[in-house]
Amino acid sequence: MSRAGGIPIVHGGEDVKNLNFPRVLITGGSSGLGLAMASALAAAGASVVLTSRSSDRAREAARSLPGATGLKLDVRDEDSVHRAVDEAWARLGGIDLLVNNAGIGMRTVNPRFLSEPQGFWAVPPEGFRAVVDTNLTGYFLVAREVTPRMLAAGHGRIVNISMNHSTMNRAGFVPYGPSRAGAEALSRIMAADLRGTGVTVNMLLPGGATPTGMVPPAGLDD
Repeated sequence: MSRAGGIPIVHGGEDVKNLNFPRVLITGGSSGLGLAMASALAAAGASVVLTSRSSDRAREAARSLPGATGLKLDVRDEDSVHRAVDEAWARLGGIDLLVNNAGIGMRTVNPRFLSEPQGFWAVPPEGFRAVVDTNLTGYFLVAREVTPRMLAAGHGRIVNISMNHSTMNRAGFVPYGPSRAGAEALSRIMAADLRGTGVTVNMLLPGGATPTGMVPPAGLDD
């Protein structure tokens, strides 16, 4: 673990078995990085609720994990967030750890973004909004719903999935880069707002490219 600007940053590869979060909510947990984290936490003894925009995918993923539950959650929709957090809190009897992981990548606006990057002026506005609504506003909406409950309980941790600065600033990476830069700024402000409350905030930098669905298979070795 390292620190930047006063906020702890956890790097990919640190041992999940050292964590002590018995009740966990992971957004975007039906595949890729979210499912890998859910699997590791469940194997370490945590009770996990994982979410997906598809209730079928969430339930199917949860069936493969010991004691896990899958729920439908669209992080872009306030009502969906409220319902899912309400149900997760009731099923778990509280939430000790929220992992804000649900996200979409550059393939949404440019399927060939690694081999044929496009300028920001070529990005369709609806694609820009979709990525920012998921990767940034989604983090805010879920954390906004969970935090008052954690404050009332007197403890909790929020982990926001982030990305390295070179990716945030890379040519051809609008809107993904700005969405992740915004999530990092949000994380720092969240940590400052929650200082001394018993609720803490981390950013997790997962490491190198993995087959999460955001990166085309040919780009994993780039």
